[in-house]
Amino acid sequence: MARVAVTGSSGKLGRVVVDHLLEHGRDVVALDRVPSPRRDVVSTVVDLTDFGQAVEALSGIDDRHDGVDALVHLAAVPAPGLIPNAATFANNVTASYNVYSAALRAGVRKIVWASSETVLGLPFDEPPPYLPVDEEYPPRPNSTYSLVKTLEEELARQLCRWHPDLSMTGLRFSNVMLPEEYAAFPGFDADPQLRKWNLWSYIDARDGAQAVRRALDHDAVGADVFVIANADTVMSRPTRELAAEVLPGVPFTREVGEHETLLSIDKARRVLGYEPAHSWRDATG
Repeated sequence: MARVAVTGSSGKLGRVVVDHLLEHGRDVVALDRVPSPRRDVVSTVVDLTDFGQAVEALSGIDDRHDGVDALVHLAAVPAPGLIPNAATFANNVTASYNVYSAALRAGVRKIVWASSETVLGLPFDEPPPYLPVDEEYPPRPNSTYSLVKTLEEELARQLCRWHPDLSMTGLRFSNVMLPEEYAAFPGFDADPQLRKWNLWSYIDARDGAQAVRRALDHDAVGADVFVIANADTVMSRPTRELAAEVLPGVPFTREVGEHETLLSIDKARRVLGYEPAHSWRDATG
């Protein structure tokens, strides 16, 4: 798995994933609508909603590369409401179908892709069935963006049924944060409703990149999904106190630590060996 194609390579998470994979000995083919800022990768400007471009980008382009061993698919309109819903749907569904089909044609059998915390029921106007939330209850998409992520998870399951040697790992990333954004975190304490929409969770981009690498290294076939968040919340207030105030009556399935995330990363820890190494608390003292 020496050469990995990363779609969305110039995005917020994509840039950090590219850096991380290079640091861990992977060759990277960077695919995005804008060039990669790095000079030590094969960078190709590509529109993944065009199937022909997706096929060529993964199969090989002239003397740039002659194919890839694995695919990390991060490219997407990254959130609800950035463009009209029909445009979000058309872009994200088409790009995902094209890049997966192109990868299969190119002989790729290891795919890691960005699913989303939104499939868990964000913004939780309807309370979750229990806390911490995990991968065990069916998706609850509440936006067109989240609906696409849900459909992509089903797409992965069916593609793996068609191709028994295929491995597709979906990472349900929480809200991606960079270290320079942590200075604003103490201000969240003033109103717990501000971040209730994702249960006060986040993912440091560096830990998100770690999760991608561990998913690439995970030796399993078939489709699977994992919640990927940091170990703590964005709040200084205790997790139990926040839940009692904002989500009264929602049962807990187990004890949680003082500031433990309510997006459970137990499965990612157990199966992938994922362990967050960063916290906003370290950055802000």
